[in-house]
Amino acid sequence: MASQNDTKTENSVDGAGREGFSSRLGFLLISAGCAIGLGNIWRFPYITGEYGGAAFVLLVILFLVLLGLPVLVMEFAVGRASYRSTARSFDALEPRGSKWHRFKWFSIVGNYMLMAFYTSVCGWMVAYLFKMGAGTFNSESVDIPAVFDSMIGDPLEMTGWMLLVTLLGFGICALGVQKGVERITKVMMAALFVLMAILCVHSCLLDGAQEGLAFYLLPNFDNLFNNPDASLGEIVYAAMSQAFFMLSIGIGSMSIFGSYMARDHKITSEAVQIAGMDTIVAIMAGLIIFPACFAFGVSPTSGPNLVFLTLPAVFQQMPLGQLWGTIFFLCMAFAALSTVIAVFENILRFSMDQWNITRKRAVACNAPLLVLASMPCVLGFSVLSGVTIPGIGDIQSIEDFLVSNNFLVLGALVFVFFCTRKRGWGWENFIEEANEGKGLAYPKFLYGWTRYGVPALILVVFVAGWVPKIAFWFGLG
Repeated sequence: MASQNDTKTENSVDGAGREGFSSRLGFLLISAGCAIGLGNIWRFPYITGEYGGAAFVLLVILFLVLLGLPVLVMEFAVGRASYRSTARSFDALEPRGSKWHRFKWFSIVGNYMLMAFYTSVCGWMVAYLFKMGAGTFNSESVDIPAVFDSMIGDPLEMTGWMLLVTLLGFGICALGVQKGVERITKVMMAALFVLMAILCVHSCLLDGAQEGLAFYLLPNFDNLFNNPDASLGEIVYAAMSQAFFMLSIGIGSMSIFGSYMARDHKITSEAVQIAGMDTIVAIMAGLIIFPACFAFGVSPTSGPNLVFLTLPAVFQQMPLGQLWGTIFFLCMAFAALSTVIAVFENILRFSMDQWNITRKRAVACNAPLLVLASMPCVLGFSVLSGVTIPGIGDIQSIEDFLVSNNFLVLGALVFVFFCTRKRGWGWENFIEEANEGKGLAYPKFLYGWTRYGVPALILVVFVAGWVPKIAFWFGLG
């Protein structure tokens, strides 16, 4: 592209010899696998329960379209145009003499910070898969909160689950893009959709499920404007931040898959399909959880405890509950592990691009570092349980807040500015890259919204995330 040649540095923009996916389906499923994670199956259902059901779901979808999709298209465009991870993509596309490439260090720290707590939470899912399969929750006399507290409070057990997840993730990535990441993730994503479809049908056919379906599928906007637990502003903020977390945008974890993309389809077409699959999985998670909760008289507004404390109690009461619970936590484990694999691939590719090392050496360097980075969260409920920040919480909550409310949000702002400002890559270069190939084009008339509206919403998310924390610290809350 001639326009790219005007802005690139001494690094040539050439994808010759670079690893890539074997098929378009591989790209779509792996990218969806990165986006589909705990934000969809864990976070989405519980905040939907807290913030009013179907009306909140519509808000999330609105912000996915207005906010999430434009940033996702930009991440893919930067990756595909440069054929690189964020380690070298900004170097290749930025105007000579500019400093956009410094974002690479923000990006890699964000990826590490995300995995620092995500490996532990993924370990919880794998642990619950084994516990459910072994019948730990079968008896009604089992104290489910005690089981959970004992698990996260045991440093050896938590270290073991984290190590298992880390070894699985890096082991798959070590095999390469096609033989490892693509082959394994395609199977997991296909299995995830099939198993979740089976669980949806089962939940919706339970006696008493109709009330849960009505709560989830029939919008009641009074739940937004007169919610006893949250203001309208808090609900809107939650929907905007959920749009970020669901798509994993802002730290280059999606941009890396853009660098593996073929050029025969417009990027917007691919982004819409990925966001669509991501949203379908989130909605399916609600179709599993809400009918089951209402069928057994359990509140769907129990927050983060919904999956680990509330649902095991639901499966206890359900015929063949051990089977259905095992399938559910298998889905949870697949969703979480698919994100781990995708982000690990981004971390490895960053190292390979930045320091020109082999994949095996990148694994050998990053695996120990990631284990060390994960240990504070692993020990955050036991040895380091006293380490907290008022208004935020324990180590896991601190790391989650730093990623969800800061790295993802500010990183998205950088991608938007880079793709819309003349001092960056620029709007014309972005549009030319995004609209190469066949399919749905990124509308040029959205220039004003993309340049001004999207950054404004991003800043709202950033400020709104900090306001309650600062208010608490100064005694204003």
